[in-house]
Amino acid sequence: MELNSQGDIEQELDKCKQSIRHLEKEVNKERFRMIYLQTLLAKERKSYDGQRWGFNRTPQASDGDQDSQMSHTDEGSAPYNETPPSYGYDLEPSEEHQPFTGSPSSSPRLRSKSRSSRDTQSSGSLESTLSEKGLEMRKWVLSGILASEETYLSQLEALLIPMKPLRAAATTSQPMLTIQQIETIFFKVPELHEIHKDFYDALLPRVQDWSHQQCVGDLFQKLASQLGVYRAFVDNYKVAVETADKCCQANLQFAEISEVFSLSADNIQPRSELLHDLLKHTPSSHPDYPLLQDALRISQNFLSSINEEITPRRQSMTVKKGENRQLLRDRFMVELVEGSRKLRHVFLFTDLLLCAKLKKQQYDCKWYIPLADLTFQTIEDSESTPIPLVQDEEIDAMKIKISQIKNEIQREKRTTKGPKVIERLRKKLSEQESLLLLMSPNMAFRVANRNGKVSFSLTSLELQMLTNSCVKLQTVHTIPMSMNKEDDESSGLYGFLNVIVHSASGLKQSLNLYCSLEVDSFGYFVNKAKTRVYRDSTEPNWNEEFEIELEGSQTLRLLCYEKCCSKTKQNKEDGEITDRIMAKGQIKLDPQTLQNKDWQRTVIAMNGIEVKLSMKFTSREFSLKRMPSRKQSGVFGVKINVVTKRERSKVPLIVRQCVEEIERRGLDEVGIYRVSGVATDIQALKAAFDSNNKDVSVMMREMDVNAIAGTLKLYFRELPEPLFTDELYPNFAGGIALSDSVAKESCMLNLLLSLPEPNLVTFLFLLDHLKRVAENESANKMSLHNLATVFGPTLLRPSEKDSKISNSSQPISMNDSWSLEVMAQVQVLLYFLQLESIPTPDSKRQSLLFSTEV
Repeated sequence: MELNSQGDIEQELDKCKQSIRHLEKEVNKERFRMIYLQTLLAKERKSYDGQRWGFNRTPQASDGDQDSQMSHTDEGSAPYNETPPSYGYDLEPSEEHQPFTGSPSSSPRLRSKSRSSRDTQSSGSLESTLSEKGLEMRKWVLSGILASEETYLSQLEALLIPMKPLRAAATTSQPMLTIQQIETIFFKVPELHEIHKDFYDALLPRVQDWSHQQCVGDLFQKLASQLGVYRAFVDNYKVAVETADKCCQANLQFAEISEVFSLSADNIQPRSELLHDLLKHTPSSHPDYPLLQDALRISQNFLSSINEEITPRRQSMTVKKGENRQLLRDRFMVELVEGSRKLRHVFLFTDLLLCAKLKKQQYDCKWYIPLADLTFQTIEDSESTPIPLVQDEEIDAMKIKISQIKNEIQREKRTTKGPKVIERLRKKLSEQESLLLLMSPNMAFRVANRNGKVSFSLTSLELQMLTNSCVKLQTVHTIPMSMNKEDDESSGLYGFLNVIVHSASGLKQSLNLYCSLEVDSFGYFVNKAKTRVYRDSTEPNWNEEFEIELEGSQTLRLLCYEKCCSKTKQNKEDGEITDRIMAKGQIKLDPQTLQNKDWQRTVIAMNGIEVKLSMKFTSREFSLKRMPSRKQSGVFGVKINVVTKRERSKVPLIVRQCVEEIERRGLDEVGIYRVSGVATDIQALKAAFDSNNKDVSVMMREMDVNAIAGTLKLYFRELPEPLFTDELYPNFAGGIALSDSVAKESCMLNLLLSLPEPNLVTFLFLLDHLKRVAENESANKMSLHNLATVFGPTLLRPSEKDSKISNSSQPISMNDSWSLEVMAQVQVLLYFLQLESIPTPDSKRQSLLFSTEV
C-alpha cells in the first residue's frame, strides 16, 4: 500500500472508517441475533418438572389425537388427580361479572382440583378423613403455585435478557434505544423479578420438606405487602406500550426483538384465585389460616382498585405495526373433519377467525381465516352437502347411560368401598358426556376462505404468540359437563317454573316487540315460551304468565325480538323477512332463592333494555302429583271413563276440540306443544271446559294456538290416573327394554290393546294427530321424537304411589332416577309413534295370543 500524498492517506482513512462501521453493524446484528435466540429459548423453557419438588405425579395418558373422545387432559383443563392448578393473582374480574356469551359453556372456571378430596365415606371417621384430604390438597395447590411461579419467572427473565445489552448499547456511539426509553419500557420489571425470585426461593425448600404442619402463610403475606410494585407497573403500562411501538417503527432490529418478548399486563400480572384455593383447603385451626386470610384480603382490595383499568386491555393484543387485535367472542364448537367430530375452541378476533384445540393447557392452531377473506356457504351448497346427524334415539341412549352412571356414583358415595370405584365411574361419566357433547350439535356453521388459501400468512412465531394470547383472552373457560362441577354444585332444577313477563323499558323508538324464554337442559338451551307481539310502543306491557317445565335447568335466558312482517309469505330461499333480535340476557336459577313458594321479582338488563319478570318454582314432587278433582262434574282431574260415559263419546270432547283447532291453524306453528302458552289463557280454557261453557269453541278461535296446545297437555297431566294406567305402566316400562325386536313388538302391542277402551281409543286418536303434526316437521320443527319427549311423561307418568322412584331399594339421586324414568316414558310413546300400523280396537277382543306379563 503506497501513500504518496495527503489525499491517499485521507482516502485510505475513509476506507478504514467505512470498514469499521460495516463491522460494527455486523457485530450489532450478531449480538442482537444472539439476544433474539436467548429470549426465544427463555420463552420455550418448560414450565416445571414435578420431580424437582419431590412429588411424583401420576403419569398422564399418552398424547394421541383424541379429539373425537374428548378428555379433560385433551380438550379442557388438567385431570382432577394429576396436574396441580395454576397459580397467581388475577387482574381480570371474576367469572360472574364477565359478559354473557350465549353459550351453555358460560360457566364458572374449571380448576384442576383432585376430586378424590371430595370423596366421602359413611364411617365415623368422615370428618378426620375430609380434613386429611384437605391438607393433602394443600400440597397439590402449592405444587401448582411453584409451577406457575417458575413459568412466571421465565417470562420476567425473557424481558430482562434484552434489557441488559440494550442498556449497555445505549452508552455507545450507535445506541438502539436511549436510557430514558429503556427505563420507560422495562419500568419495574427488575423489581418484579426480584420479588418473585425471593418468593420462589423461599417457598421451594418448604414444599420439598413437606408436612401437614408446614407453614407458608408468612411468604404469601409478604408477597401481598409488595403489591405496590404492580401498581407502579400498571400506571406506567400505557406509556410503556406506546414507547415500545414508536421504537419498533423507528428501529427494525428492536422490532425483531420485541416480537419474541411480550410486554403486557397479562405477562406481568398478580393473580389471586389459587390463594383462595389454598385458603379453602387450609383448616381454620391451622397456623397458616389467619395469615392467608390477611394476604387474600390485601390482594383482593388491591385488585378491585385496578380491575376497571386492566379489563379492557385483557381483551386485546398488540400486533405488528402497532395495530390492535381484539377478541370479540370465543366459543366451544364441534368441527366435522373427514366425517369425524372434533371439539374445537373458536376465537373471533377483529381481523381473523381462529380455530384451535386446547391440549394440556396450550392451544394448537388448526386453521385460521382472515375476516376479509371469510365467506359463508350458500343454502344451495349446504343442501348438496348435508352433515351426518346422530339419531335422536342414540342421543337419548347416551343421556340414559349418563343418568345411570350418576345413580351409581350416588350409591357408591353411601358405601365404604373407597374413592377408587367412584373415580372409575367418574371417568366413565366423563367419556359419555364427552360423547354427548360431540354428537348433539346439529346446526351447521359453514365457513370458507374465498381465495382457497390464507391471503396473509402468520409466521410460526406470530401464530405461537396468537395462540398463547388465547389462553389469557378466552371468556369461555369450561366445557358444559357434569364432571366440571363441584360436588356441592346444584345439578339443576326439576319441576315447573311459572314466569310472568311484565314489561320492558329503555327502548329508544317504538317497536313491535315480543320476548322468547329459553331454559337449558343437558347443556343446551331450548325455547319454551313466547309472549304476544306488543305493537308500536317504547314501553311494552305484556303481563303474561307461562308455565315452563324444567329438566335439570340452571339458567333462564330471555331474548327480545322486533317483529318484522312481510306482505306476502315467502320461504327462506326467496328471501323471507326474519325477526330481528334486539337484546339477549340470562339469569341463574338459584335453588336457594326459588325454594320460597312466593313470587320472586327480578329484572334482566341487556343492551340498555330492561325486562321485568316474576318467577315461582314448584318442585316436581309437588307439581307432578296426579290429584283427583273434587268437582266430578268437570273434566280436569276426572277419570277418563267417567267423562266419556257422561258425554256418551269414545273420546273426551276436550281432546277432540283441541285437536281440531290445532289441526286447523297450528300444524305450521314453530314449536307447537313444546312452546308454552299464556298461563292465564290456559286457565280460562280449563274453567270453560270444566263448566261446560258452550262458547268454548269461540274462545279457542280467539286464543293463541299455543294456549290450546297447553290446555290439551294440562288435561292429560291432571288425569287422576295416566292414560296408560298405573296397573300396566311397569309392564310398558319393562317391555320397551326388551332387546329382541319381535318379542318387544308382541309385548308392546298386546299391552296397548289391554288398555281400557276409553283409554285406548283416546290414545289412538291422539296418536294419529301427533303423526300429522310430525308430517309438518319442516315447518313446525317438531319431530316424532320431540313430540314423544313432550307427551311421554304426560301420558305415562304413574300416580305417586306407583312411581318406581319411591319403591327403589337403593337410596339414589332422585334427579337422575327421575330422568331415567322420564326417558323410559319417552321411549314407550316414541315406539308407538314409529309403528306403521296398530291393530284397531275391534281386533283387541280377538287378540289373546300373548301374555301381558314381562
